[in-house]
Amino acid sequence: MKIAIQGLGRMGMQIAQKLVEGDHTLIAHNRSKDKIDQAVGFGAVGAYEKTDVLNAFGTDQVIIWIMLPADIVDAEVDEWLTLIPKGSIIIDGGNSNFNLTKKLNDVVKAGGSNLVDVGTSGGIWGYQNGFCMMAGADDEAAFKAVEPALMTLAAPEGAYHYFGPSGSGHFVKMTHNAVEYGMMEALAEGYHILEEGPYKGLDLAAAGAVWQQHSVITSWLNELAASALKENPTLEGIDGFVAENGEGRWTLETAQALHIDMPVLEASLNVRKASREGGVSFATKLLAAIRNKFGGHELNK
Repeated sequence: MKIAIQGLGRMGMQIAQKLVEGDHTLIAHNRSKDKIDQAVGFGAVGAYEKTDVLNAFGTDQVIIWIMLPADIVDAEVDEWLTLIPKGSIIIDGGNSNFNLTKKLNDVVKAGGSNLVDVGTSGGIWGYQNGFCMMAGADDEAAFKAVEPALMTLAAPEGAYHYFGPSGSGHFVKMTHNAVEYGMMEALAEGYHILEEGPYKGLDLAAAGAVWQQHSVITSWLNELAASALKENPTLEGIDGFVAENGEGRWTLETAQALHIDMPVLEASLNVRKASREGGVSFATKLLAAIRNKFGGHELNK
């Protein structure tokens, strides 16, 4: 299929390359032209302006995958709607608030096109392992139109699923990230007590390696934690500042509106907030190290 990617960051570039290697015609568009040049280098069609994107589609249905920070998606979509023909499909593959996705969907539908929200997980390992994608769209036919791309991106060990109406994909991805926050916090606290408990000098990486062999906490997050500790046992040079991208906070706000208690998520968010105010520890340093491992996030401010 023919598809355009706008946003060639850490994940967007991997998505573009994986689609090219899956024999799709990939049109690469990005604010910085060097990223477009990089994509052209592995076989993408370079589109340095939005009009170049449209010209590359010719008479084919326009399908544009936006992989950008949530706070600029609406403005980009508004601009695209002034250019694309009716019947086009816009995919929001980032971490947008599902409530805002539903509002954006109304705007796109009013413009005569369709919005598909595809919450995308896999971090900087998605290219190698396959992405995990959670999709929503009011028109299931629009999802079916983009499904060939999702099939390619899921290979070899990823997955995708259509969850229902607009916003449902981003809602499932938002909740996924909230679970991730809690799991990461539990792991970080566990390694923290190993580090500062009664038995000094424990090999934390070895503990993680043992846990990873079919224990009940075997997980990719634990694998990344153990890897980080093997490389840097004292987490030297990491300041312990832990950012959050919004999904956990949105999940908590949704839960509070529904009168659903989420104490684990709330506690994990409080730890991250405190870290940004100077409340750092071995645990928050490990949280930062794990985020760097799966998402390439900065280790320090």
